[in-house]
Amino acid sequence: MLFTPEEIEQRVNQLGAQITQDYKTSEKLLLLGLLRGSVMFITDLMRKVHRPMTMDFMSVSSYSGSESTAFVRIEADHKTNIAGWDVILIDDIVDTGYTIYTVRKLLLDRRPKSLRVCAMLDKPERHKVDFPIDYLGFSIPDYFVVGYGLDIDEKGRNFAVHCGSGPGKVQEEFAVKGEQHADHNRSWHSMGR
Repeated sequence: MLFTPEEIEQRVNQLGAQITQDYKTSEKLLLLGLLRGSVMFITDLMRKVHRPMTMDFMSVSSYSGSESTAFVRIEADHKTNIAGWDVILIDDIVDTGYTIYTVRKLLLDRRPKSLRVCAMLDKPERHKVDFPIDYLGFSIPDYFVVGYGLDIDEKGRNFAVHCGSGPGKVQEEFAVKGEQHADHNRSWHSMGR
C-alpha cells in the first residue's frame, strides 16, 4: 500500500483548509474534476472546503491502454460558464502532464477569474510539459498506481492506493491478493467514506 487511508485523509484535510483560506473572499468558486479518476478525491476534498462553492466535471481521455499519450480528447465538457469564476481544476494523478496542460490551456481561453490546479498524486520524473500544480496531495516516483479513484482497465478504483512497477505487476497483485484488498476496502469504507 502506497498511502494509508489515514495519510490520505490528513492530506485532504490540509488541502481543504488551504483552499478555504485562499478563497475566503471568492464569490464564485468552482471545483472542476476530471472524470473518472478524480471522483473519490474531489468528493473528499469538497467536504473539507468550508465555504460556498460548486462542482462540475469534464470527461477527458489521454490514455491508450496503460500509457499516457500526447493526444487529449474532450469526451464531455463542463456545464458551468466559468467566465469570472475562481476555478480549481482537479485530477487524480499528473503523469506526463499532457492532460492538465491541454485542459488548463482550454479553460484559460474561457476567461475564468483565476485558474489553479489540484492533483492527488504527481509523478514529476514523467512530466513532458511544465505547468504549476498549486495544490498537491503527494509526489511519488514513477510507480503504476491503482486505487482511490485510479484504475487499471476500469478496475481497482475502489481500493486503497496500491502501486507496482507496471500494469502487469498491479494486475498480478490484485489477482493474488484480491481478498486482502476486499478486506482493506471494507475497512476503508467503514471509516465513513
